[in-house]
Amino acid sequence: MELGNISKPTYGPGPEAPGSSTPGVVTMAHGFLRLVQPNPLPIELINFGQSQSEFTREDIHELLLYELGFLVCAAIGVLFIILVPLVGCCFCCCRC
Repeated sequence: MELGNISKPTYGPGPEAPGSSTPGVVTMAHGFLRLVQPNPLPIELINFGQSQSEFTREDIHELLLYELGFLVCAAIGVLFIILVPLVGCCFCCCRC
């Protein structure tokens, strides 16, 4: 086993991400996540030693803005969960 020059090591490009058997699905999932979450995570707001009473209105507004895409997706999902069975029931019961 060759160690190379220990005092001045040379570094390679590093490990590569594993290849996928479904690159189209992976690309679509990453595209969806970039569409839903375009904003960077506000790291300065994450402090686990901080109590909830120390959050200001601006901090909460910034966190909600960060999560806005996921909140919209959740609202659309809940809307579909409620509307699809209701419309199906109306079509089955009221075949006018």
